Amino acid sequence: MCHFSVFLSMTFFNGHKSSTNQSLDLLEGIRITIKREDLIHSVVSGNKFRKLKYNFEEVLHQTEGTVLSFGGAFSNHLAAVAYAGKMHHLPTVGVVRGEEWEHKVEKSSTLHFCRSQGMDLHFVSRAEYREKEKGILVKSLRQKIKNVTILPEGGTNALAVRGCEEILTEADQHFDTICCCVGTGGTLAGLIRSANQKQYVLGFNALNNPSVKESISAFTPKQNWELLSGYTFGGYAKVTKELIAFMNDFYQQYQIPLDPIYTGKMLFGIFDLIKSKQWSWGKNILLIHSGGLQGIDPMNLQLQKKGLPLLNYG
Repeated sequence: MCHFSVFLSMTFFNGHKSSTNQSLDLLEGIRITIKREDLIHSVVSGNKFRKLKYNFEEVLHQTEGTVLSFGGAFSNHLAAVAYAGKMHHLPTVGVVRGEEWEHKVEKSSTLHFCRSQGMDLHFVSRAEYREKEKGILVKSLRQKIKNVTILPEGGTNALAVRGCEEILTEADQHFDTICCCVGTGGTLAGLIRSANQKQYVLGFNALNNPSVKESISAFTPKQNWELLSGYTFGGYAKVTKELIAFMNDFYQQYQIPLDPIYTGKMLFGIFDLIKSKQWSWGKNILLIHSGGLQGIDPMNLQLQKKGLPLLNYG
């Protein structure tokens, strides 16, 4: 890959907007600040931007590199990979969970977007999807594609964690507690590694994933963190009327959109713990808004089908 392409990568990833810290009203005497990582890029936002930065830099040093990754029909990660690939003139391949989506891509704005960015989509059964790199399809693609780099589901690997370490800056050193939502654990691992010795890092699990604690521990030996799993709302992408109402009320009060998969659940959990007098992790809190807003429209389509209230950020 030529020097210009590597320079392009550095310009794209280092030339992003800075995230801003937005303070909320005091809640029960506790000060809450949100780091708006969702604002650093219009498409590759939040932790997806951080996770892809060094991974794409490494791929750009190869000759004819291709990026292959995994995700569901509404995956923020696949959308970010597809867009970043197009920006850097790198071929991308997406392995999608659920073969039923092969003939209804138009019903997923995420998959439609991925394809519009040039991503080559392949659809597999849920059983094969669980095999990831060991699956028959991926083994076949590795034989056909020259210099393919495989990113795990959600993008979490050592380079992704390195990128997430850059979320916290010198200006964030005074916060007592750092909070973020947790999927595959890469963002939390990066925050744990970059937090100072006086800070505590609290992760809010967004899905029922008992193995994620072990995954996080593999990236850092530090013990200044904890994982809470009481606000998954039943599992990945599961929502309730109560959660939707909270997110709509939150937007009306603060004009900050939350995504229903991750950040919305974390904010709900924090507010619930504080109001029920169960919060015990410091009174000066920094929350990481990790993006994911591209998933709002697909979620609203699902909510509409179920006759549930919609997310209203108009």
